[in-house]
Formats: sequence, structure tokens, C-alpha cells
Amino acid sequence: MTVRFAPVLALISACFPLVVSADDAFPAHRIAGNTYYVGSKGLASYLIETPEGHIVINTGFEDTVPLIRASIESLGFKLTDVKILLESHAHSDHVAGHAALQELTGAKVYVMRGDDKVISSGGVGQYLYDDSRWPACKVDRVLKDNEEVSLGGVTLIARSTSGHTRGCTTWTWQVTDAGKKYDVVVIGSPNVNPGYQLVNNKAYPEIADDYTKTFQVLKKLPCEIFLGAHGDYYGMLAKHERLKSAATNPFIDPEGYRDYVALKQQAFEKKLQEQSKP
Repeated sequence: MTVRFAPVLALISACFPLVVSADDAFPAHRIAGNTYYVGSKGLASYLIETPEGHIVINTGFEDTVPLIRASIESLGFKLTDVKILLESHAHSDHVAGHAALQELTGAKVYVMRGDDKVISSGGVGQYLYDDSRWPACKVDRVLKDNEEVSLGGVTLIARSTSGHTRGCTTWTWQVTDAGKKYDVVVIGSPNVNPGYQLVNNKAYPEIADDYTKTFQVLKKLPCEIFLGAHGDYYGMLAKHERLKSAATNPFIDPEGYRDYVALKQQAFEKKLQEQSKP
């Protein structure tokens, strides 16, 4: 079991408004088309199936990796068919398992510029959480905003939505479900964590500008299937429960996406205003 230090515990507390263990197992399930949830109860991980292998977004902590493996295999997929590992942002609760899953699968690791050195060094260079460490992971490809990641006829687009981290990434792609195409969005994170300094930040001077640009991007993205780096972003627990009896797919939630982005922008602007006061 990985030892959690105080900065990591603070990070978990900031990210989990509900009292749940980050590493509780949760049933793997199909979201739509070739897109599946393979994460734990509190840490979202996604598998995108393709004819030439699979893509995984987020690996959680080191001790989340066995849960991800069990979820992938419970869906009938082979772990060794995972060919590409992606991430939403370089905090330990999303990428500390990268090195372990990379070793198990031989997958290539693609990371947005700004988070690449943090992941390749095992946590060095993070804003605010710089004393949090995890196993270093080789980065095979450094991405730029709007760059495509393709495998087996499936193309994901990496959108730079920095602020939460310098390389925070929102992923978009299309799925076909019941003969209809849907736009999928996995929000990296628009949260302003406790302790984040938006004004006169010597460690991350451009943080407020990055957040502002992020909300401009997020508001323009077409989204029908709303997902995120944590399940609580999009009400995963309640939507998964509704899968059992809903006449329509509960993960199709364009209004929920718009409301979430608006709520987080308001929170950012409020915090910025508070910190800008003399």
C-alpha cells in the first residue's frame, strides 16, 4: 500500500467532497459505444476500445492499478491490449499508477506539455504539491493543444485546459451508440484547490490567465456525454445507478456539462476577486 503524505491527503480532501475512499472498487461499465469506465469509486479511469488495442485515461494511485486491471478484465478485455496511456492532469491521484500500468502493458505514455516533466520525474515541479512523489514514468510523446491521438480508427483530441496544473488536459472524441454519434468530453479539472494562489503567484505566475483561457475553451466544446477526472464531476454514482432502469442513457447530459462549467467558472472568478483585493 502506498504511503500517503500530508500534501497528498490535502489533495484528496480537495477533490472528494463525498466521504469515500479514493481506492474503493467500483463496477466497470460501458458508458456509450466503445467507451468504458474502469476506475475506482473516487478516481475516474476510462478505457476506449479499438480494433488495434485500447486507450486508457488516468491510472490513479499505484494501488488503484490492480482495481483498473480487474475492471478491464471483467469487461472481457486483455490488459496487454492497452496500447496508449493518457492523463487528465499530473497530480498523484491520477498518474501515480502510470509507471506500474506502463510496465504491465508496455503502453506508450502521451502527456500534454506542462505536465510531461512532472510525470517523467515522478512529481517534481508540481505547483503547490511539489513534495508529493510517485514512481517516475517514461513519457513517449509530448502533446500540444488540439493535437490528435489516434489508434484503430478512433481519434481523441487533446485540449490544453491548464490552471489546475500546467498541462491539465481535457479529452474529446466521438462515440457511436445505437446508431447515433455523440461528442464525449472528459474534463481534466477546472477546480481551484484550497491553497491555490491566483494573484502574485511566483511559482506559477500565469495561473489566473490559464484558468481564464480554460473556461473559454470549455464553454465552446460540443458535449453530449459529460465525463471527468473524478466521477463526482458528472454525478457518476447516481447515473450508474440509473443505468439499471433508465430508458435513455443517463450519461448523455449536455445541460449537466454546461452547468458544471458555469459553476466552476463562477467559483474561479469569485476566488480571483477575493485574492485581488488590496
